[in-house]
Amino acid sequence: MSVRATPRPRGAYGRTQAPTGRPQGRPRPQRGPGYGRPKPPRRSTFRLADPRRRGAVLLIATGLVLSVFGARLVELQAVRGETLASEALDQRLRTQEIPAMRGAILDSAGEPLALTMEARNLTADQTLVTDPAAVADQLGPILGVAPDVLAARLTGDRRFIYVAKGLTPETWDRIAALRLPGLFSEQTSRRVYPAGDLAANVVGFVGADGKGLGGMECADETLLAGPPGTQTYERGPGGRVIPTANSSVTDAQPGTSIRLTIDRDIQFVAQQAIASTVRKARADSGSVVVMDPHTGQILALASVPTFNPNKVASATDGNRGNRALTDVFEPGSTSKVMTLSAVINEGKATPYSVIHVPSVLNRGGDTFHDDHPHGGLDLTLAGIMAKSSNIGTILASERIGGKKLYKYAKKFGIGEPTGLNFPGEANGYIPPHDKWSPTSMPTIAFGQGLSVNAVQAASVFATIANDGVRVEPSLVSEYVLPDGTTQVPPAPKTTRVVSAATAKQVRAMLEMVVGPGGTAPMAAIPGYRVGGKTGTAQRYSESCGCYSGVVASFIGIAPADNPQLVVAVSVNNPRAGRYGGQLGGPVFQRVMTYALQAREVPPTGAKSPNLPLGG
Repeated sequence: MSVRATPRPRGAYGRTQAPTGRPQGRPRPQRGPGYGRPKPPRRSTFRLADPRRRGAVLLIATGLVLSVFGARLVELQAVRGETLASEALDQRLRTQEIPAMRGAILDSAGEPLALTMEARNLTADQTLVTDPAAVADQLGPILGVAPDVLAARLTGDRRFIYVAKGLTPETWDRIAALRLPGLFSEQTSRRVYPAGDLAANVVGFVGADGKGLGGMECADETLLAGPPGTQTYERGPGGRVIPTANSSVTDAQPGTSIRLTIDRDIQFVAQQAIASTVRKARADSGSVVVMDPHTGQILALASVPTFNPNKVASATDGNRGNRALTDVFEPGSTSKVMTLSAVINEGKATPYSVIHVPSVLNRGGDTFHDDHPHGGLDLTLAGIMAKSSNIGTILASERIGGKKLYKYAKKFGIGEPTGLNFPGEANGYIPPHDKWSPTSMPTIAFGQGLSVNAVQAASVFATIANDGVRVEPSLVSEYVLPDGTTQVPPAPKTTRVVSAATAKQVRAMLEMVVGPGGTAPMAAIPGYRVGGKTGTAQRYSESCGCYSGVVASFIGIAPADNPQLVVAVSVNNPRAGRYGGQLGGPVFQRVMTYALQAREVPPTGAKSPNLPLGG
């Protein structure tokens, strides 16, 4: 049986209408005209293509941008204007220090030992040097620098670079005449040492920045340098100075010049004499000190090997120092002057007092000998000095004891600063009395177990020469201010060590050392009375922590009856020769002879004493 489908009702346009599922008896909703047609697209609320609307949008946007800029401009100019202008100026401003003209260092006669002269630094703007190789070829012969080295300095994009420093004005004039592009000059100064190595270890030297690094250049840096000035200017792009901008200059003040106590002629003779002896003796080094005992002024302070401060870079550290102040050594027999002076000053002996000197002496568990073997001797105190007897000196010192011996050593300046305030100066050393061992007393009595520098050793003899009054050594006689006026340093400190009577007796004993029976007849000067003392002390070596080699020395006074000068000579670690009289005596004789003549000191004409020595 077939079933026919019921046809669907058709709509207004004849299409088949889907069943709605509504109840049959319910009325259909009414549809308006056009129901079922596609709806047209909705239109925008405004058209972008409308010129009036677009102009309004642009105007509003422009207004907003201008408002932001305006607000920022108000902030920068009205609110933060002064602050920002100040910061910008700070970025452009540059302050450059202007070095002061350094004071001169002069000898006692006013002759220059160190001067500051005008100089130029050669600078370059690498961006303006179009052909570095060609420029270097022309500069090389003038500067004495290889062209390839100069070409490397001139190549690049740096706006400022140093090519050479410290040129003389004449050298810069030769360079300027070439009219080479990109080269400029900077005004500066350079330190010059006209005397070369003469007194170089006293004068010292300066570094590349012009500041003192050694000697008096370092010790009196503040006075010599003077207050620096300043130059403030505005700098534009590339580092160029803005010529129309404001600038200010504070002038530098010249430094103070220093007149030393050094006599350049005596210094020259001293350097030549000690250099010759050091060379012949194949010694490590040597020094000479020449002193006026009444004023404490040092007339010569020679140290060899030395150096040329004009070429300081080629010198070793050791040669740039002053060994007469920086190196310490055991004084050896020259120290017997302190011991025997103390014994006489304490009234325990006179130059005529006889002391039995055995061949050996046992003290503190050690056995002591004299330098030359002998049997028992009966020596006077003068004979003990003349023969340089260790045993006799020990026996004499026991008459005053260790505590008093220590007190006198300190009054003579042992272990104390010299007062020179020299860079690197060593104070020497003597152990405190409460630290002495059983052998300290005998060894210190004849010059071992304590240490001194050469100036301290000379000062001991200067004290005896000055009637027992120690005058603190000095190296500066006056200061010359920039306006030409002078100032004298404060008077040196003085200390009464022994009485004038004691000093006179000791000087007479020292004359016996230079006499026929003494240890240094080669130190005698015809026509003058001379007193002195030899010393041959064992040398302590830091490398092995033991005694190795010797320090040979001789220190003398002339004229012995009216002392005017003291000369101290020391030779460190000689390999040809050993004794102080043998090595130091001839140096003393040469230097003292010249110094007496240079200072026009006449012979007194008096006869030397003839003290008994015993035997």
